[in-house]
Amino acid sequence: MKQNYPIYTVEAECQDCFKCVRQCPVKAIRVQGAHASVIPELCIACGNCVQVCPVQAKKVRNDWEGAKRLLKDSAQQVYVSLAPSWVNEFKGLSSGRMIAALLRLGFAGVSETALGAQIVSGRTAELLCGAQAQLMISSACPVVVDFIRKYYPGLAGLISPVLSPALSHAKFLQEQYGADCKVVFIGPCIGKKNESDRHPDRIAVALLFSRLRQWFRDEGINPYALTPGPEAVFVPFPAREGALYPIEGGMNATISRYAACKDINFVSIAGLDALRQTLDGLQPGEVREPVFLEALACTGGCVHGPGTEHNSPGLLERLRVLRQAEISADPTLMAAPDISEQYQVAPVLRREISLREIQDALSSIGKTSSEQEINCGGCGYFTCHNFAQALIEGKAEPNMCVSYLRKLAQKKSNAMLRCIPAAVVIVDRNLTVLESNKRFADLAGGETVELWAVLPGLAGLDLRRSISFAALFEQVLVSGEEYHCDTFKLGERLLSITIFNIDPGQVAGAIIFDVTTAELRREEIAERAQEVIQKNLSTVQEIACRLGEHMAETELLLRSIAEKYSDHQIGAGGGAE
Repeated sequence: MKQNYPIYTVEAECQDCFKCVRQCPVKAIRVQGAHASVIPELCIACGNCVQVCPVQAKKVRNDWEGAKRLLKDSAQQVYVSLAPSWVNEFKGLSSGRMIAALLRLGFAGVSETALGAQIVSGRTAELLCGAQAQLMISSACPVVVDFIRKYYPGLAGLISPVLSPALSHAKFLQEQYGADCKVVFIGPCIGKKNESDRHPDRIAVALLFSRLRQWFRDEGINPYALTPGPEAVFVPFPAREGALYPIEGGMNATISRYAACKDINFVSIAGLDALRQTLDGLQPGEVREPVFLEALACTGGCVHGPGTEHNSPGLLERLRVLRQAEISADPTLMAAPDISEQYQVAPVLRREISLREIQDALSSIGKTSSEQEINCGGCGYFTCHNFAQALIEGKAEPNMCVSYLRKLAQKKSNAMLRCIPAAVVIVDRNLTVLESNKRFADLAGGETVELWAVLPGLAGLDLRRSISFAALFEQVLVSGEEYHCDTFKLGERLLSITIFNIDPGQVAGAIIFDVTTAELRREEIAERAQEVIQKNLSTVQEIACRLGEHMAETELLLRSIAEKYSDHQIGAGGGAE
């Protein structure tokens, strides 16, 4: 058995959206570290998560290399089991060209899975006509089979005891071409990979149409440009009414052609939601008339499988299948191998969770009363109780709850508003207060302070009732430019105001400081500085004056000394001559 599950997550690409959780019909997704991954033991491989992932983080296991390895082994013949929905994936391509393209890849032959469907139809018709049970559920869809085995184990005994068309076809091919031949299934179904994993002796590899298309490109094969030769035919022979299986009701239409008894009620259900609605609360003994339930996981049938492109209207896709099927006027049962199968239950085991545990889990996300359980589904679960159970089971994280995140953000915002040493207010384009702190109410004063006592945050208050400069907010909202003033005079007070756009034209915020005291201190400091400067100037002037007087006296004294010294020198010089 292959070790890795058919669906996996590329964590680096998982974008914390939880869309896969919302779309998973069985909630087989575990969220850890904001990354969503598939839980194999809970998964039924419906492929919803792959289809809805907005960043394609959910991937389908690539078994392409396994198919190529099979073809390289010349000791083994490898045959294709081609699902009949191929006519929608390769629109306008003839069967001859399709077969020719597959033969170029190295396959020994191409056969229609619809042959297996005809084998299943014939055997099921026999069982219905001789059955004791009043209700039988088709085993054709592996996703439905796993859905019932895991989530409706009490109804597992009602699954028709035959192999699926793909496995029946593989067994038929091995009887035709030898037990050692290998079969590669190519179709629209991810669930077929699970069938391949469980029955590798029958289906060696299961590929999606998308992989086949990529394989053709890599090998440089354009099926539409090929000229098919005489060998390009379905082996061992073409299918007929079995080609109706891909569309809703197709299986019933086929079986009814074989069933000799006419009192059977044929019911067709397509889509897991519809199937859940059909089976919920059902007890086998409550059905007291012969019923065959054709159950398909994909809405509309296999033509809408997760491995298909969905690039044309559903009606046209159904019509292509109907045109492709060659329905014989007098169907005959095929000589077929034994395709008996018993489907064992595989119930999903969950431990009992007490009401107290649920309440504690709800409390951890801020839901302490039934009124707070809004059951919005934003987390991906149907109800808050379902989400609480997922938290306990380790499948979910608190941050998946939108209301919890909003309340957490609100708490953080409120804490910041309380701690900011400034008045803060946020308004919408109509100047209606969205949020504010107590300092803003104190700054506004009057009835705003009184209103704060009964309406913390002042949400819904018209800003023009609180402050006289509300027009500045309008100016910012209209212009889109920030307003700032360090000394805005408001009566006897001076304010430092900064008004800015949060959502341009829609939401604006303001941070306001009362700087009156700071300005008074600044003026006082300036006055004192001026006094000091004046005193310093007076002192300097006095020192300069005294220095000037001293310099004058010194100059007179030095001149007097110099003159006396000069006269003495002249007299002494004359006596010598």
